[in-house]
Amino acid sequence: MTTPNPRIPYRLEGDSAPLAPFRGKRVIVNLAVNVEYWPFDQPMPRAILPPPHGIRAVPDVPNFTWVEYGLRVGMKRLLDLCAGLGIRASNLSNAQICTHYPRLAEAMLKANWEFVGHGLYQKALATVEDDDAWVRDSLAIMRGFSGQKVRAWLGPGLSEKDSTPELLLRNGVDLLHDWLVDDEPVWMSTAAGPMVAIPYTVELNDVPVYVVANQASSALADRIRDTLAFWARSDFDRTRVMTIALHPHVIGVAHRMESFGTVMAELARHPEVAFATSTDIGDWFIAQRAAPGG
Repeated sequence: MTTPNPRIPYRLEGDSAPLAPFRGKRVIVNLAVNVEYWPFDQPMPRAILPPPHGIRAVPDVPNFTWVEYGLRVGMKRLLDLCAGLGIRASNLSNAQICTHYPRLAEAMLKANWEFVGHGLYQKALATVEDDDAWVRDSLAIMRGFSGQKVRAWLGPGLSEKDSTPELLLRNGVDLLHDWLVDDEPVWMSTAAGPMVAIPYTVELNDVPVYVVANQASSALADRIRDTLAFWARSDFDRTRVMTIALHPHVIGVAHRMESFGTVMAELARHPEVAFATSTDIGDWFIAQRAAPGG
């Protein structure tokens, strides 16, 4: 008989005591910016436009340039927004951003964003034959460029193989965003030892909101406000993580940045909100909840 979740035991919210506030705040906002490299000479991972005549051609110029617009224009808007509000974001970046777009990687490093592993380029990890080399090369590039330890990871497309958590932990990654089971970090088991599942999101995520569901420009801002209002109903009785997942080619267009910038300013002023990066959140959790078995 298999278990419902092979890595994280089930619990109902409220079964465990609330975690202590983070820097005196009960809402931890992690601005998780997915910075992706889509190779020009390969099929695009996702499309904003369907292929004409149903033919998927390479190069796919419209969809490639849709994404590169984000790297050229959308990222500048996000960097400026974070700088203006004093937000240190998490940069969930394909490692080849460091080698193919060094000007952008340098800008994120200068802004003191945390570098989080996200594969070599935007390709589902489950489809990578030599995933061991893929992970090692990704981390080596990012660590060498940033000088950071790079302890956190998000699989491209949230994709894993059965042994991915073990592979990551053996390579110094102890914080994993792929398991979207809670509004707070939880311990997860691997054959290489325990690691921490850090909250991520598909609900406060610009791709499902805008690319999949094609919602109005203000939809993400509305969801953020409603999330905060719902938690306020219980007087912020637990410390929770609000991950906001962004892609510069999606959120970084002008008609979405207007409402998004406004709601970010509201969060920055809110008395129960603190911004944090992935490793900030992981360290805060580990200091309070010992790993299973020790």
